[in-house]
Amino acid sequence: MTQGILFIISAPSGTGKSSLIKELLKLKPLYNAQVSISYTTRNMRPGEFDGKHYYFVSKKKFRLMIKNNLFLEHAKVFRNYYGTAREDIEKMIFSGIDVFLDIDWQGAKQIRFQMPESKSIFLLPPSKDALYKRLKKRGQDTNIIIEERMEKAIAEMDHYSEYDYLIVNDDFQTAVNDLKTIINSAHLCLLHQKKIHKILIKNLLQH
Repeated sequence: MTQGILFIISAPSGTGKSSLIKELLKLKPLYNAQVSISYTTRNMRPGEFDGKHYYFVSKKKFRLMIKNNLFLEHAKVFRNYYGTAREDIEKMIFSGIDVFLDIDWQGAKQIRFQMPESKSIFLLPPSKDALYKRLKKRGQDTNIIIEERMEKAIAEMDHYSEYDYLIVNDDFQTAVNDLKTIINSAHLCLLHQKKIHKILIKNLLQH
């Protein structure tokens, strides 16, 4: 069975990466795909459900999981921990399923080191003003938290050049199409195609 591809998607909070992934899955791309569900110690927000948006755990349990080396990556962001379970990702990839992993640049760096065949995508807002308005419109954070997120966004965007692909989410539908194109391109790259057509290529090159 052909293995799936791990797609790392990073962006400052409020840039729209979760909405893009959700829309792409609704369009049913050519390849079977799922979103990785991360573990976190932060509180559940209105409309969120355990096991659907995140696995919400205590800091004590999270630290125990770190000690037992159960995470493929983990990081502390805004006084809370976030992590991706190694077993969950490997199980989906080996089953031929593409996995979308929504993480920050710190986690992405850890993933790329351990899974160099993964593909990484960075998402930028069209402007700082647009990002601020999106964060404000969500109505989930205080003005102080929004200012913290804006400061963090600038620091995080500085890492865009570490990624394989870059998308500017100005027009939502254009960004969705760009993301779909990246996925198709990753499946058509030489390394992936050689794995799929290994027997065919061997037979074609026989004298």
